Amino acid sequence: MTEEINRSSEGQRGTAGWLIAAVAVLGVVALVALVIGHNASTQGQANQQSMDNQVKAMQMDFTSQISQLQQHLTQADTTNAGLQSDLGVVTKKLRLTQGDLKKAREEAENIRTEDQQKIDEVNGTVTTELATKASTDDVKNVDGKVDGVRTDLSGTQNDLKMARSELGTLIASNHEDIEQLRRLGERDYIEFTIDAKNKPQKVGAFMVELKGTNPAKKRFNVSLVVDDARIDRKNLPINEPIFFHQGNDRRPLELVVNTVAKDKVTGYISVPKAGGTQSASSD
Repeated sequence: MTEEINRSSEGQRGTAGWLIAAVAVLGVVALVALVIGHNASTQGQANQQSMDNQVKAMQMDFTSQISQLQQHLTQADTTNAGLQSDLGVVTKKLRLTQGDLKKAREEAENIRTEDQQKIDEVNGTVTTELATKASTDDVKNVDGKVDGVRTDLSGTQNDLKMARSELGTLIASNHEDIEQLRRLGERDYIEFTIDAKNKPQKVGAFMVELKGTNPAKKRFNVSLVVDDARIDRKNLPINEPIFFHQGNDRRPLELVVNTVAKDKVTGYISVPKAGGTQSASSD
């Protein structure tokens, strides 16, 4: 009996040890699970917070971009409205200008028509009066007067074909003009042709050196030596006199170039007659 009681006590002690060990293991497992759960919860909260922050940042960025786009759209609408207003003003002005132009053309056409009618009326009246009233002698007298007027007009036109310099001298533009001026007998004229650059050439009592030409613009550069003094002129147009003096005589001489080609010019030097120290000779 005693042995059975001892065996029972030993069995109870074994069972109690096993239970204690199992409880301990379960406690450890529960503690580890608790720790893991706590860490997972903390990490989840951190991730959630980071995600929330990113979402908020994206929302703020989108809001800012939308605000900027709205501002640009407002500015574009304002600019477009201004352009439309300016276009309307220009269109109105253009219509007004076209209307004024049409009206001016119509008025000019009316004036032209009225003038032509008046000319036709005067011409008809004069023709009728000449046919009915003018005698043969009257017509001859009129013809003689007309011929005289034509002669005077022709001489005036010939004179006007030659421009005058700032000193009042006539400027010949070609050989025919030079011959006409020679017949007047007021000055001597020395014609020349220079067909090379940088080669001084004697013209009368003077040395002329062509320095350059621009045929397209009809301009030239030239040097003139008078009484051992050099006169340089650049970018001169044709038919524009270069005035200079020789010796003590204050009456001006003129050098005029009439034509300009590549490295070539033609013209003349004009010298007053009976100039004493001035001379057209080549001595």
